Amino acid sequence: MFNLILKDFKLAIHPFFLLLPILTGALMLIPGWLYLLVLMYFSFMTVPNVFANYKTNNDLMLSTLMPVTRKNIVASRMISIILLELLHILVAVIFAMINKNIYDPTWFIFILPNIAYFGLSFMMFALFNLALFPLYFKTGYTYGVATVVAISLMTIFGGLVEFTAIKNQSVHQFFRGSEGLMSHIWLLVIGIVVFVLFSLLAYTLSVKRFEKVDI
Repeated sequence: MFNLILKDFKLAIHPFFLLLPILTGALMLIPGWLYLLVLMYFSFMTVPNVFANYKTNNDLMLSTLMPVTRKNIVASRMISIILLELLHILVAVIFAMINKNIYDPTWFIFILPNIAYFGLSFMMFALFNLALFPLYFKTGYTYGVATVVAISLMTIFGGLVEFTAIKNQSVHQFFRGSEGLMSHIWLLVIGIVVFVLFSLLAYTLSVKRFEKVDI
C-alpha cells in the first residue's frame, strides 16, 4: 500500500501541488473575501491535473501489473487525494489564524474563517469525495464526468451555505459565534465525522465498481 501511494506522489502528483496549498491558503489574507473558495481551488486545479497525469502515464495499467489487489489500487488513490485535501485544510488553518489576528471582521459579509468554517470545509470535501471516486472508478481511467459532478456538488453546497448565511440573520450570527464556541466545535466534529463516513462509503462504492471493470 505504501509503495502504491509513493508511486502516486512520484508519477502523478507534481511537487507544485504540494506548494499549491500555501498559494491558495494565502488568499485567507484578503480581508472580507469569499473564504470557502480557498479550499475549492483544490478541486478546480489539483484534482483535474492529477487525474490527467494518471491517464497520461497509463497509471492504471502500471498498477495492475504490480502484485496488488484492486482494493489496494482504489485505497491508495483515495488516500493520496485525501492527504492532499488534509494538507490544504491544515495550511488554511494557519492562514485563518493569521487572518483572525490582523483583521476586524465586523464588516465582513461572508462566512469567517473560524472553527465552524472548517466544519463546513470537511463537509464540502465529503460531498466531493462521494461523487468523485465512485464515478471515476466506473472505468478507473476517464475522469471528466467525475470531476465535473464532484466540483459542481462542492460549489453548490458552498454557494447555498454562503447564500443562507447572508440572507438568514440567525445563520449569519451563528457563524459569527452568537451561540458560543462549543457550537462551532460541534459543527467541526460533525464535519469530520461526515467526511470520514462519506469517504468510507465512497471507497466501498468505488471498489464494487472497479471490480467490474474489464482492464
